[in-house]
Amino acid sequence: MLKIEKRLSRLAVALGGFLIFIGIIIVGFFLIGFLETVNYSVIENENIQSLFLSLLLVIGLADLIAGLILWRR
Repeated sequence: MLKIEKRLSRLAVALGGFLIFIGIIIVGFFLIGFLETVNYSVIENENIQSLFLSLLLVIGLADLIAGLILWRR
């Protein structure tokens, strides 16, 4: 039983680190777009927008799962 908890803990820490990395990238993209360094009119296509929204949803769900694992620990 202790071995499973240790694996879940390691998984949550690794997932948390990955999500922090993805969060930094997303904030960077936001700042680049906000400061108008790059024009993001390329992603105005509905297919690409739904892809980005789906990716953000998956990242949010992974963040929720990591938080629940750490909370139960």
